[in-house]
Amino acid sequence: MGIKKIVILVLILAVPGFLYYLLTAKGKNRYKPLAIYGPKVVAKTFHKYHGKAIPDTIYHQVSDFNLTDQDGKKVNLETYAGKILVVNFFFTHCPTVCKQMNSNVSVLAESYTRNKMVRFVSITVDPERDSAPVLKKYAEQFKVSPNKWSFLTGDTSVVYNLARHGFLVNALKLGKDDFIYSDKLILIDPVRRIRGYYESTESRDITKLNEEIKVQIAEELRKIKGVE
Repeated sequence: MGIKKIVILVLILAVPGFLYYLLTAKGKNRYKPLAIYGPKVVAKTFHKYHGKAIPDTIYHQVSDFNLTDQDGKKVNLETYAGKILVVNFFFTHCPTVCKQMNSNVSVLAESYTRNKMVRFVSITVDPERDSAPVLKKYAEQFKVSPNKWSFLTGDTSVVYNLARHGFLVNALKLGKDDFIYSDKLILIDPVRRIRGYYESTESRDITKLNEEIKVQIAEELRKIKGVE
């Protein structure tokens, strides 16, 4: 009986400590930062890690832009300063993939309605037809606040350049109602770096995006905590 009591006492003392280890040390490993996409260059500056000088890396960042949202307001990256963005390209009279793409975006947007850190941005690849009023009418079907989900239009040259050189995806008009454009959802962090690409019509990728948005939120919260 004495041995049993000792075993029980050891378990009572040891198990909580082991669980704490799993929830902290192992949990942190589980939420390591997301990858950063796009070209990168090694800078001439350094930072120290465990006493060693490590060269800094300059990562690709989405360049600024000037577009117009569905309410006719001018929009640029400063509009979304400090926000995690989920971006996609589409056009309102797209007969197939765009509807499913934006339906999936609407589900995600609704789930982050109360989270001020996350915004959703859909950019038309047919700005000649998709004016601000057209986008506003199109957006109404999804019943998501424009403060959470922006639909953007602007000059064709700006949109196509932004797609190719900013978000590193295709966007091109071949003819009337004939466009080449990416159906990916793109995750952007608050310092304009690309953190993930996801198939917009695949439920598995939508689930992955949802999980990785939360990972990015955790990364940003750790930065805030570190500053404090």
